[in-house]
Amino acid sequence: MSDILFLIRSGIDDLRSSEKKVAAYVLKNPEAVTTLSITDLAEEAGTSEPTVVRFCRRLGLKGFMDLKLTLARDLPSSEYIHESVHESDNLPKIFNKMLKAAKEAINETMNTMDMELLERASQALASARRIEFYGVGGSGAVARDAHHKFFRLGVPCIAYDDPHMQSMSAALLGREDVVVAISHTGSTRDIIDSVKIAREAGALVIGIVGRVRSPLSRVCDITIPVHSPEAALRLAPMTSRLVQLAIIDVLFVSVALKGRKKTGARLDAVKRSLVDKRH
Repeated sequence: MSDILFLIRSGIDDLRSSEKKVAAYVLKNPEAVTTLSITDLAEEAGTSEPTVVRFCRRLGLKGFMDLKLTLARDLPSSEYIHESVHESDNLPKIFNKMLKAAKEAINETMNTMDMELLERASQALASARRIEFYGVGGSGAVARDAHHKFFRLGVPCIAYDDPHMQSMSAALLGREDVVVAISHTGSTRDIIDSVKIAREAGALVIGIVGRVRSPLSRVCDITIPVHSPEAALRLAPMTSRLVQLAIIDVLFVSVALKGRKKTGARLDAVKRSLVDKRH
């Protein structure tokens, strides 16, 4: 991290006072910055999101994500894969640390979940004319899993992990439709853009995010936070994906029970369709 930190130190005197606040926080907490959203960094530094962006561009970077990538680039390789794993760890240690991280993330979500928000999301999904699940990268896999479950309830639904397909489909939604946007960072620009289009079309948007204070949260009607200490820039989403999947399961079961008179027959029909495909 020496290059980017040296660049910040050497140029700090030329920054505006508000930008110096960002510089000071980054210099003091370089690894922590890789786990923060732009909203979090602005709040921690006592400044604004536009100031964070200006600070990044003063360094010759494209924006906040470029700053995070640059800082993360020189993290020890094992930490880049997972925060709690070290190069000296053997397989039993890796096993214990990974499962412990998953357990802690699920427990934290259980202890902090707002059941009223979850019920509102469940009610919205149960009464939706059409449901669309949006996600990219690791969250795209969660969106596809959600589609794999919810289509069995007989409600028209689909998962899109392509930003162009998300935007086009979102433009065709209406007031009886629901979008579920899934993003660990809550900062993915393509997801935010698609959600804005869906809301303009009249759809209700449910966000499943890693941080309540995120750009995506501000454009959702209902935000469901899932708690995971996992940084956004690791090799692949791990504990965050598991909690996202758990929330999808909770919503699926809740919606299925709300329409249990029709659900039973539909699920039976799905099972019967698979009988001849098994030995």
